Amino acid sequence: MKKFLFIIALTFLTGATGFTQTVIMGIVSDAKTKQPIRNAVVLYGEKQIPIACDDNGGFTFTTNESIKTILVKCLGYTSQTVVIDYNSSKAIRVNLESSNTDLNTVEITETSAQNKSILYQPAAITKITTTEIKRGTGLYLDDAINANIPGVTMQRRAVSSGQQFNIRGYGNGVRGTNGLNSNFDGQGYKVYINGIPITDAEGITLMDDIDFGSIGNVEVLKGPSGTLYGLAVAGVINLKTIQPEKGKTSIGQDVLIGDYGTQRFTTHFQTASDKVSLIVNYGRQLSDGYMLHTASHKDFVSMSGQYNVDDKQSINTFFGFSNSYDQRGGELTIAQYEKLDYSGNPDYIKRNAHSEIISFRAGVSDVYKFSKNVSTTTTVFGSGVSNNASSAGGWTDKNPINYGLRSTLDLGFDLKNGLRLSGITGVETQKQNAQIIGYNMVVNPQDTTGYWIVGAARSNQQTVTSTTSLFTEWTLAFPKDLSVTAGVGYSNMNISLQDRFYVAANRNPTYFATTYDGLISPHLAINKVFNQQFSVYASYSRGYKAPVSSYFFIPTTGQLNTGLKPEIGDQFEIGTKGVLFNDKLVYQIALFSAKFTDKMTAIAVPLNGSTTTTAYSYIANGGNQNDKGVEILVKYNAYQSATRFLKTVSPFFNFAYSDFKYDGYSFQTLSGDKKSAVSIDYTGKAVAGVSPGVSNFGIDIATNPGIYFNAIYSYKDAMPITSDGLNKTLAYSLLNSKLGFRKNIGQHFDLDVYAGVNNITGTHYAYMVFVNQLPDAYLPAPNKANYFGGANLKYSF
Repeated sequence: MKKFLFIIALTFLTGATGFTQTVIMGIVSDAKTKQPIRNAVVLYGEKQIPIACDDNGGFTFTTNESIKTILVKCLGYTSQTVVIDYNSSKAIRVNLESSNTDLNTVEITETSAQNKSILYQPAAITKITTTEIKRGTGLYLDDAINANIPGVTMQRRAVSSGQQFNIRGYGNGVRGTNGLNSNFDGQGYKVYINGIPITDAEGITLMDDIDFGSIGNVEVLKGPSGTLYGLAVAGVINLKTIQPEKGKTSIGQDVLIGDYGTQRFTTHFQTASDKVSLIVNYGRQLSDGYMLHTASHKDFVSMSGQYNVDDKQSINTFFGFSNSYDQRGGELTIAQYEKLDYSGNPDYIKRNAHSEIISFRAGVSDVYKFSKNVSTTTTVFGSGVSNNASSAGGWTDKNPINYGLRSTLDLGFDLKNGLRLSGITGVETQKQNAQIIGYNMVVNPQDTTGYWIVGAARSNQQTVTSTTSLFTEWTLAFPKDLSVTAGVGYSNMNISLQDRFYVAANRNPTYFATTYDGLISPHLAINKVFNQQFSVYASYSRGYKAPVSSYFFIPTTGQLNTGLKPEIGDQFEIGTKGVLFNDKLVYQIALFSAKFTDKMTAIAVPLNGSTTTTAYSYIANGGNQNDKGVEILVKYNAYQSATRFLKTVSPFFNFAYSDFKYDGYSFQTLSGDKKSAVSIDYTGKAVAGVSPGVSNFGIDIATNPGIYFNAIYSYKDAMPITSDGLNKTLAYSLLNSKLGFRKNIGQHFDLDVYAGVNNITGTHYAYMVFVNQLPDAYLPAPNKANYFGGANLKYSF
């Protein structure tokens, strides 16, 4: 009887005091990527009892209804207080916003260090994510690169084509190549997408067919990178597509419209589980262009997936297809540009200048972890392109097939006295077969006022290029976060060229082959991390750029151009990076000195007995280039709250100062009478195409109800566009902004609507400036404020 009364009394007291036990479950994910955060911690109760999330970001604990909130924390993310709804049976979903202030959680693609975070890398590496990419339209990438990565600029020669990077003064290959123009492609750096090289076996990077609207992560390694990437004298850009949200299956439709007929429609399907993830995108992109004859239309299809065979092995796949057509209005003369005359170049327009590309890229990667200390990654890839293009110089058909393999072995060894040795050893090899046929263009006899048509062939070349790089790099980690890195790369390139446009009277050779081998790229660095908060490093690295096949053959004469040497890049760098002020501020500072030896340049040959311009040009090694500079990047989380109207306020700033000079550098140009060529030495002159100072200041604001806002102010110094320094651009500044609203509607719908404006102040500036190519020099950007807006809707099953 007493026992029975005790149970009744205890039940009464429990009910009276509200101590009903309830099971609380939830999932913690990244607010942007929707990926689970496995190292998040949930704290509850007066004593802030911690609960660690599992590998799927899940947590479970039992409590009573007197606990009203939980606190969710994770290194690299803004902490969030969540109110518990005891009337709901649904699991709590917590989406943490990245704080953008922790370098320990941002991992890089390739490194010999066991710790892959940026803080532990002795190099200037900058990563941007969808936060930076989607501040604007997210379609062209150059706005995100130029505003967020100091020391790097990105240009494009049309609305959505001819994209090029300039990394620390090394840009689009040869300077002043009148008649052998490198302004149509990128050279000197390497670009990858999901681990697959976009850069071909010759070292040429063409990105007309890349859907930048599907990119979710960009990593830029600045400086010679021969140790891990082969022939990369200027740096490496790693692109990664947007990843699906784990544990969900969804379909979505994104729509963007804007001035100048801009339209973008993206349909996507995503699914991800513990075993399989898949994302399929279809995008259609249209524009009327902002000047005469610059319309663009593109269709993109991409698929990327991952299959986790077991705990040791995973298989990753990527496939991309594009059908791209971009008109070219031609570059403006200085006089046209200054008068705001955007009518274009008549020689381009009458020849219906354009770039048309139908292409595919595919790759399969196998990642196998033999143990925690031994793993391999092997990627097999290939691409095929059908490319026809016309310009003032005529019509060109090019059909390259490129294929290859990249394989790496990662090792790690625990040594005595707290030492650890880790390394990466591998090989990357590519081969390309290409046929390039050049045509003159003539007036169409059926339509004399219309576009010109393809005329007689003037050149037909078959090229076979192969390159192989062997590399190994090791990091010895000492106690107290001190590490030393050393490595070496060995690269070679074989080029064969066959002239299939043989003219018997010329008696010129029809076949040429050469090999560039013994290209050894050493790397040595030291890095010290203090209190896991900031680091100091010093490094030396070397890289190479070999000539491309078009430099060996002079179509006008049929002669061969032999004796070219590879360019060499040597760079010394010191820097520091870290987080300060209670993890609110992240910074990176780098000082560097780079020397490029045997820079290739153009030799001009005048038209015999004529007062016109250059008859033709050929390439020679012209001299050296000394680049010294400093780069600064700062981000600051000024304010954050999980309960008030304002959620986060995050200003950011970056700055690059460049003191780049020619050294023993000369190339030939026509004399004043246009009848002879003279050689001019530009030693001590500022390198053309580089602004001494570039800075960006911006701010991101987010609210808890879902409203977000950003603004970016950019400034760029005047820069010389000819090596003699006599012709310069004007300094200019830009102001861009975007306002949006993001909301989860019910259990299944996610909505994001936004509107933005670029060039608010109506600045007159150029998307691309041609160096040493007068009188044509400028490809202008819109000189008026231009608007865009859109909506993204996603349904999750």
